[in-house]
Amino acid sequence: MSIQAQRERRNALVTQAKQLNAEKVGALWTPEVSAAYDALVTEIGQIDDSMTRQQKILDLEADKKFEDFLGKSGGREIDAPTASIGARFIRSGFESFSKDDYAKVRNTLSVGGAGSEGGYTVQTEIVKQVADALKAFGGMRSVAETIQTAQGNPMSYPTSDGTGEIGEIIGENTPATALDPAFGTLPLNVYKFSSKIIAIPFELLQDSAIDVEAFINARIVTRLGRIGNLKFTVGSGSGEPTGVVTAVGVGKTGITGQTVTVIYDDLIDLQHSVDPAYRENGKFMMHDSTVKYIRKLKDVNGRPLWVPDYDGGIAGGKGGTLAGSEVVLNQQMPVMAANAKSILFGDFSYYKIRDVMAMNLFRFTDSVYASKGQVGFLAWMRSGGNWIDVGGAVKAYQNSAT
Repeated sequence: MSIQAQRERRNALVTQAKQLNAEKVGALWTPEVSAAYDALVTEIGQIDDSMTRQQKILDLEADKKFEDFLGKSGGREIDAPTASIGARFIRSGFESFSKDDYAKVRNTLSVGGAGSEGGYTVQTEIVKQVADALKAFGGMRSVAETIQTAQGNPMSYPTSDGTGEIGEIIGENTPATALDPAFGTLPLNVYKFSSKIIAIPFELLQDSAIDVEAFINARIVTRLGRIGNLKFTVGSGSGEPTGVVTAVGVGKTGITGQTVTVIYDDLIDLQHSVDPAYRENGKFMMHDSTVKYIRKLKDVNGRPLWVPDYDGGIAGGKGGTLAGSEVVLNQQMPVMAANAKSILFGDFSYYKIRDVMAMNLFRFTDSVYASKGQVGFLAWMRSGGNWIDVGGAVKAYQNSAT
């Protein structure tokens, strides 16, 4: 069965599962209904596994094609006039550029070298593609608020906790009571992220049958996206961003024995540990292994807590709904273990990610690479993140110590 056919079958099963979960309430949730629901969820999981396996096969076939091309001694020259500026920059540097092309490119030299030795920063065409892809990578950028600044100087973000403030009723001609809000600040500094150098053989650059621009972009997104999401999730705040897991407090701790488990009551307690003002936009965030465990939990009526989402939701980084709230998958979240803050819940928009200007992509053709028949590429990104809420917008479930 093709991936498309499996996707359509999966969506039909999800619809059936949601209907059962919505219609069979209380006493109507009989053992027969529960068995039917479990069968639907099991088949959905089997289809997910099948699509993953087929996708891996397709990826392997694509990699094989790359390897075949890498084994060639050369290839057709790219049609420079019709290729994008970004693609021509990657394949042949500035040699193929016209005067008009130069006007579109910011050709700032890297520190300490001539153009051919140090490289150039490429124009926004590639940068924008990478920046857009980073938003969908990992989990944090999909829920945090991202701001962009023109400079990377130290920045303090204002904070104020108004959850305990309340107004008053006063009589006629009576002056109002003063209650000045308390303000504080938290740093939102930036750090220098590197993609690490990507070396590409001449043969691959010369062969126009290969979308080398997409290949390099994908590697940059994977590398920068993974390190960024890791630090925005669990960063220590010392010489790196402060991760959301590091910053938020504990809303619920598992009882003794729950070092690698969580129960339904704990999830409800975690939700209600967050102020109602934040719960309206509340989401769960967890590692996929935690999702796997929770998918097997039932509520007090025997109904599964997990409601599978449509395929579009999965593609968007969502894992379904849990106790009425959306679930965000984040593979940099701690897995369930002793004392681990393994599940978060709340409004993640209070996590601020700061990007400085645009990402820089450099192309190297010096002797270090030329002697190996290669061209080097390196992306730099200046970014930072911090949790700026002081009112408890997100709380953590912490597994027990023993």
